[in-house]
Formats: sequence, C-alpha cells, structure tokens
Amino acid sequence: MDGIRTRVTEQLGIRYPIVQGGLARVAKAELCAAVSAAGGLGQIATAGLDGAEALRAEIRKVRAVTDKPFGVNFPLGRMDITAMLEVTLEEKVPVIALTAGNPAPWIKRIAGAAKILVLIAGPELAKKAEAAGADMVATVGYEGGGHLGRGDETSLVMVPRVVRAVSIPVLASGGFADGAGLLAALALGAEGVEMGTRFVATVEAHAHANYKEALVAAQPAGTMIIKRSLGMPGRTLDSAYARQIVAREAAGAPAEEIVPLIAGTVNALGTDEGRLEESFVWAGQSVGLIDGILPAGEVVRRMAEEARAGMTRLQAAF
Repeated sequence: MDGIRTRVTEQLGIRYPIVQGGLARVAKAELCAAVSAAGGLGQIATAGLDGAEALRAEIRKVRAVTDKPFGVNFPLGRMDITAMLEVTLEEKVPVIALTAGNPAPWIKRIAGAAKILVLIAGPELAKKAEAAGADMVATVGYEGGGHLGRGDETSLVMVPRVVRAVSIPVLASGGFADGAGLLAALALGAEGVEMGTRFVATVEAHAHANYKEALVAAQPAGTMIIKRSLGMPGRTLDSAYARQIVAREAAGAPAEEIVPLIAGTVNALGTDEGRLEESFVWAGQSVGLIDGILPAGEVVRRMAEEARAGMTRLQAAF
C-alpha cells in the first residue's frame, strides 16, 4: 500500500508515521532494523548498553540489515550520554531522540547533524523543546508505559493541547497500539505515533518470553504506577515487586530507600531473565489491545492497513 504522508514522514524519510519507542534493554539492532525496514522509524536504546563502542556495534548491525532511516534514544539525567552521543554523530545516525531531562544543551551539540525528537508530556514542555530547537516532539499521556508526565492527563486531551501549543510536528504517545489508534492520533492533530509497549511484544524485541507473553495476557487494569513519590511516575505491569514499591511510597519511605528498588539491574531481572514477580517491567494500558507476539514489521504493516481501512469507513459516513 502507499505510505501515509505527514510532516513526520517527510522530515524523517519514512513511509509510515510510526516511531518505535526507546525501550531500555529491549530496543536493540534487531528490533530497530525490523521497524525501519517495514517503513516506520526504529530506535536503538542506549539505556542498558555497555558503553559507546557497544552502541557503535548496534548502529552498524542496523546498517547491515537496512538502509532505511533509524534513530538512537538517549535518556537524559540518568546517565552520562557524552561518549555515546559522539559515537552517534560520528556514525551519522539520522535521528536522535532525547527524553527524561533538559534537552537544550544537547540540542545545541546535535543541531544540523540529525533530526531531533524530544519526548515530553504536555504543552509547556513542548514549547520549551521547540524553543530549544527540537524538530518534533512526542507527548506521552497517562495511558503510556514507562515514564510519564507528573499529571494524570490522558492522550485524548494532551495531544490536541500540545498540537495547539507548537508549530513543529507532534507525535502522540501513550495508549497507541493499532491502526485505529494511529488514525485517532492523526484526527487529534498529531502527525504520527510513538509506541513502546506494542513493540515489546514482538519477535525481534530483546525481551524475555515471559515479559512478552505477560503483555499479551494483561489487561489495562493489570498495570500500575510506581515512583510517584520521586516525581518520576512510570507505568509498569502489576507484580508483587511493583506493589511493594507502591506500598513503601504510600508509607512515606524516603527517596534513599526507594531508589535502590527501581535500579536498572532490578528492571533487567524482568526484561532479560523473565523474573516478573521479583522485578518491575514497563507496560502501558495499551496491553489491552495486544493480541499476539508478532514480527515488528508485521505490526507496522498491520497498523498502516488498519488505519487506511478505518479512513475508508469514516469517509463513507460523511
């Protein structure tokens, strides 16, 4: 089928406005390449990689599989990205995504070398990202998996508010997993979607089978939010471990007691080893829309086909 044209597809050089999220420890070369080869934009997650040369190896693995555009995702404020960013620029990666921190200093370093996507939550942060020089933003609503904004604003409300606030393209994130969601995002004024949870439940995702299967089996009520007391809320799958974190937060435990509980090494027990009840793993409410573990390219193609079919149905109604 023909592509879906928006400013996002034009600026990124992709066929469909579907961007795979920067999934820590999960989004490696195999997933990134599969999404990009299918016409979306895949990303390599730097979180969980063992240094700059490990990132260089992942970048080159992607290029050995596809010549399509792809990106590298950097979580700010949680790690020193300097060396990895320099490798990304040396390797001339066409898209760089920045999240979870102040992007302005890094945008100055990147400017002109790659398209810059900044992940935000809400119109105020979107305006700051635009002023700093971002080419586009992705705004994540309350439904999303992983780290969210500090409010409980849903994507249905947040996306049009962000679209009205900025002139650069907006990607909708949080609760999107199928073609109907893509079509809805476009109707809200966004020019594409950024998805994480749906891409974890794919063949190429670097995640344990227990994690993937749990996403397929879960319902939206089977997710919960941790880390509110730290001002860094994030949505996970329900588990005995996640409930322990929430209980300690509710009891007023200090930050120094909570921080060790949410370490990346604990998250890795679930993502890499499948020990879900002994750890926490990120998941959005879109788990209720996931019906199987598919090749990532099939997810992209199916979404595009569903969106086109949905548009045909809507046009018949007017």
